[in-house]
Amino acid sequence: MKGDIETYFENGQWKNKVEGSARAASTHDTKADAVDKGRDMARERKVEHFIRNQDGKIGERNTYGHDPRSIPG
Repeated sequence: MKGDIETYFENGQWKNKVEGSARAASTHDTKADAVDKGRDMARERKVEHFIRNQDGKIGERNTYGHDPRSIPG
C-alpha cells in the first residue's frame, strides 16, 4: 500500500521512510528508537510497518488499520 512505513539501516543510522518518498522521514542512532518512531508513523497513517534487519532483510512486519489479508467473518 502506498504510504507504508519502512524502518531500515543505512550509512550508520537507522531510518524511517514513507513508501514513495525519496528521502528518510526520520533518522535515529538506535534501531529501537527508529522502530518506536516508525510504529507511531504507521499507526497515524493506518498502514503497514516493515522493519528491516541491518542486512536489509525484513525481520518484522506489522499492520495498523485495515489488513488486506484478513478474512471478514
